[in-house]
Amino acid sequence: MTPIFTAAAELQEVCAEQGWRFCFIGGLAVLRWGEPRLTRAIDVTILTGYETEEPVVNMLLSRFTSRMEDARKFALRNRVLLLHASNRIPIDIALGALPFEERAVGRASMWRISDEMALRTCGTEDLVVHKVFAGRERDWLDVEGIIQHQGSELDRDLIYRELLPLLELKGSMYQSDRLTALFGQVG
Repeated sequence: MTPIFTAAAELQEVCAEQGWRFCFIGGLAVLRWGEPRLTRAIDVTILTGYETEEPVVNMLLSRFTSRMEDARKFALRNRVLLLHASNRIPIDIALGALPFEERAVGRASMWRISDEMALRTCGTEDLVVHKVFAGRERDWLDVEGIIQHQGSELDRDLIYRELLPLLELKGSMYQSDRLTALFGQVG
């Protein structure tokens, strides 16, 4: 098993022990739904809600190594906890509370990696939403790969229904036009 999968399984085990609702997003989900690529970190959303993050952050800091000084303060202020798994793989934990994050975690499913391992990843449409919202060039390449691999299986209505309110909050509605153009080119 690769170090990235081993680290993800370690985190998933902690989430299961705690009864937390979560799903892997980012590079791990891209391996499932898009064009496989090298990923060096684990991205995950753990639903904490608002004003209830502190016990989750404290528990995670007791089980994993922090990647920065005062990670607790940073996490509570920025809603992102930066850790290392026991094998030193970086873990970026989004402390989820938005309705979209709740729905994405609810739609997540298990991805069978091997006979011994399955990981809970976000759905393909939710991965597109995450990637377009992040909007880095690497994310757009991932979106292109997802569209190429999933094609007509993608629920475009669901993508736009989830994405547009987030882009409006962010003030970057132009990203919707870029996605539409990409669907036209690739899909």
